[in-house]
Amino acid sequence: MTYPDPIVPPGLVAPVPRRIRATLAGRFVLDTTDALYLWEFPPYPQYYVPVADVAEGVLTDTGETRTFGHGIARVHTAGSGRAWVYDDGVAKDRVRFQWDALDHWFEEDEEVFVHPRNPYARCDAIRSGRLVRVSVDGDVLAESRSTVIVFETGLPPRYYFPRTEVNFDRLTPSDTRTACPYKGRTSAYWSLGGRDLAWSYDFPTSALLPVAGLVAFFNEHVDLDLDGTPIPRPITPFSD
Repeated sequence: MTYPDPIVPPGLVAPVPRRIRATLAGRFVLDTTDALYLWEFPPYPQYYVPVADVAEGVLTDTGETRTFGHGIARVHTAGSGRAWVYDDGVAKDRVRFQWDALDHWFEEDEEVFVHPRNPYARCDAIRSGRLVRVSVDGDVLAESRSTVIVFETGLPPRYYFPRTEVNFDRLTPSDTRTACPYKGRTSAYWSLGGRDLAWSYDFPTSALLPVAGLVAFFNEHVDLDLDGTPIPRPITPFSD
């Protein structure tokens, strides 16, 4: 079973209708309402920001250039990474930052993690009364008629369980932490046999508040039944 990403052709450009800001060393160094989305490859876009909306001193020209499918860019250093400034083409007078070059990114007043959100993708958290059971080697790890199902474009449905209905006896707390542009930063992970198996978001993004404090499992690594019917494991490994 596969879950394809939304097909967006590389090179597609679209206006960003949201205010985009970013911080570096505790201060805002980028603030624009005139950013562009540009898809460098299909799954998600990057922000292309007017150079005029970047604070002075953030960009340092290295004298190098790099050629992309949408034009030739001048390579700059910025914060702890790099940035690419375009003098012509669809990104004329704009800069694309390496995501980790700046410390924090915001759409309006909400922080965005990992990469810009794809405006053509969805991530919905929906409460469900269907009976969902998770097991490994015949041992039930979770069973509930009160889950929240997260439907995210390109990913299999994820079933989030109340902690009171999860059996933690076979699960070991893990140091793993991840982030998602649609859901936020994970607050906890649990493993089984050395493999990360489950996770939780204590403070998810506003759209995913229904999953706060709940626990989800990787469909890829467990046996999952929905209303008594086994759900095939996805073929391709995915993220949380």
